[in-house]
Amino acid sequence: MTVQAFRGELLSVPRDPQLDPAAVRYDADGLLVVEQGIVVARGAYADLAPRFASVPVSHLRGLIVPGFVDAHIHYPQMDRIAAHGEQLLDWLDRHIFPAEQAFASRAHADVVADAFLNELLRNGTTSALVFPTVHAHSVDALFDAALARQMRIISGKVLMDLGPAGLADTAQSGRDETETLIARWRARGRLGYAVTPRFALTSSDAQLHVAGQLVADHPDVLMHTHLAENLREIAAVGERFADAADYLDVYDRFGLVGARSVFAHGVHLPDRSARRLAETGAGIAVCPSSNLFLGSGFFDFGQAQACGFRTGLGTDVGAGTTFSMLHTAGLAYQAAQARGVRLDPFRALWLATAGSAGLLHIADRVGGLEAGQEADFAVLDDTATPLLARRTAGASLADRLFALQILGDDRAIRQTWIMGQCAWNRT
Repeated sequence: MTVQAFRGELLSVPRDPQLDPAAVRYDADGLLVVEQGIVVARGAYADLAPRFASVPVSHLRGLIVPGFVDAHIHYPQMDRIAAHGEQLLDWLDRHIFPAEQAFASRAHADVVADAFLNELLRNGTTSALVFPTVHAHSVDALFDAALARQMRIISGKVLMDLGPAGLADTAQSGRDETETLIARWRARGRLGYAVTPRFALTSSDAQLHVAGQLVADHPDVLMHTHLAENLREIAAVGERFADAADYLDVYDRFGLVGARSVFAHGVHLPDRSARRLAETGAGIAVCPSSNLFLGSGFFDFGQAQACGFRTGLGTDVGAGTTFSMLHTAGLAYQAAQARGVRLDPFRALWLATAGSAGLLHIADRVGGLEAGQEADFAVLDDTATPLLARRTAGASLADRLFALQILGDDRAIRQTWIMGQCAWNRT
């Protein structure tokens, strides 16, 4: 069937409501018309039904929102989620690097990639920017699994020639493997590539230079790394790069700060860095769950607003403690509160959908349920638990959405749809 329609309660926020008061699009009784996986019309059922009278209509019960876009997550870390006891650098040494060493086995990577993408779909996430490992076949495993599900996934081999035994490449091998992977996967399905130095401390100057060259040579790729997450990490970067103005300046010197650069965290940004992000068009994937779990701090939404740099939202599993972007949006509200900023629930939804899509340069394809975009969406159930049902009964749309963000999780996802096809259904 090439043309189909979905009737139900439609909600999307395709633009930042902080900048555009008319950004929220809501149809209490809406119709979403999809042809070969692409939205061709969206609006009130009463307005569109006569135009599409011959199109079969599926009635969906629940709040239909764009599929969530996770702007920063690590698939090899999913089996170390909820690993106790450490802050960032010690947590990596104790829990994460040993787990990633297991990805020397392609078979292991395949098993984890399948489980990982299934978990994303179960949580309503349809697009993601994903860290794999230093092993080139960890990218192959993830992309093969994503192709099979028609998911929009962006990833790229981790560059870390100063990594521990079993996880270290070289500047040359990192370059060669990255070039091979870009050639192998470019323009296949809905996949995208990201040049991925782990963070400044795990790459030599030579490898950071190579990363900058790769970004320059392939203008369609993203650059994905970590920035200013933890105070001890920042001190170590400052000690190694003593002549740099700040952490972001380290990346800037190697050509890694540009419009297609996505930096995870940015919890402790000096104003100079914040202004430079805005100037270059780079942005931050905000990860409130992992920032709290590792004791890193709270992202400064007020600084981001004042300086005007791009922001999106990421779960950062496995330091993040949930795959649910819905719940992560609620945690973003709490992180903002800790800094004295009130995060509107519609803006939180924008961060988790179109905001993240903009950060990943895929907002023309996903995130807003707009005509011309791919028909990826999730159906939310605000009666998924007895408490949610009590809290949302008779509530306004804003209160229902806020309750879903604070009280909801994977249980509140009734269905997940990819390109107009049901990819996950709660039974």
